[in-house]
Amino acid sequence: MTDTAPHHPPVTDLAARLSRAQDATRAAGVDALLISPGPDLRYLTGYDAIPLERLTCLVLRPDGDPQIIVPHLERPAALASPIGELGIEVLSWTELENPYAHVAALLPETGQVGLDNHMWAEKVLRLRAAMPGVEQILAGSVLRELRMRKSADEIDALRRAGAAIDRVHAQMGRWLRPGRTEREVGRDIAESIISEGHVRVDFTIVASGPNGASPHHELSDRVIAAGEPVVVDIGGTMPDGYCSDSTRMYVVGAPPAEFAEYYAVLQAAQFAACEHARPGVTAESVDAAARQIIIDAGYGEFFIHRTGHGIGLETHEEPYIVSGNTEVLAAGMAFSVEPGIYLPGQHGARIEDILVCGDLRAERVNLQPRELAIL
Repeated sequence: MTDTAPHHPPVTDLAARLSRAQDATRAAGVDALLISPGPDLRYLTGYDAIPLERLTCLVLRPDGDPQIIVPHLERPAALASPIGELGIEVLSWTELENPYAHVAALLPETGQVGLDNHMWAEKVLRLRAAMPGVEQILAGSVLRELRMRKSADEIDALRRAGAAIDRVHAQMGRWLRPGRTEREVGRDIAESIISEGHVRVDFTIVASGPNGASPHHELSDRVIAAGEPVVVDIGGTMPDGYCSDSTRMYVVGAPPAEFAEYYAVLQAAQFAACEHARPGVTAESVDAAARQIIIDAGYGEFFIHRTGHGIGLETHEEPYIVSGNTEVLAAGMAFSVEPGIYLPGQHGARIEDILVCGDLRAERVNLQPRELAIL
């Protein structure tokens, strides 16, 4: 049986993350980071808190011990998480108290705080009302370097996630056949994503025939026909919180001639971008490595999205592999390389792998074949 119990990094690693985050907060001249439930809180503390209308908020100052404010009914869950092992002070509030006033009481009346990028707007506005003299900025600007540079353990987690989603793709021939609907195939894929080790299905794109020209197509009741290309883009979240994301192309029978022609172009583009990606090159240059091949083959107008996105505790995070992003790639960065070609009303194709940068080159964590799979 696959282990799906929640995992978290060793407490020593979490303590080191908190310390680095404090250093980054100090360097940014920010008085505190205010972190609500989501990937930043899990990254810093290992606490996978449930996002609720009630406020949960980690208060991380440059100096002094971190504190977390939680609803009284969530106190046991917080203490059962690594929060308890880390020795973070848990300040609970009851239904008759104002938690935003509690946060304000821990901070200066003026200055600057970094708010979790994913904090709900209602919480942002209530914190602003409780601290009218304090400027709010995004905490992501302080935490981005920490989150982008994955540790060896994080890279191992991404490898496990990649292997798990590869195992799902390897079984596609069991489910994908003429006469079945996209929704039926998607249901089988979702069950397999869980059985292969994920705790959550994040997305299942099964886009057949003309639906393949829509990169984020939702499952439909369209019946898959023989000879139609099918885009299968799937991903989920593992027990440790790290995400998978991989796209492969399938066809039941012989593909259309034009599709076979541009699929070869797409393979060349994806390969070139993966070979180009390494520490020291810019994110936009990886995009260009794929895009130029597609443009030269006459399909440039049909490559309608960026080449990739970072991945970790979120499926989409920095760095983004897109024109205009001059971020220099560095060891520890993880991202997708997923060029696509989409012919409206006909069909489309995408090939996607997750790469992680080592000291000298980038390594794929998805190892399923990239050739068109004939089922």
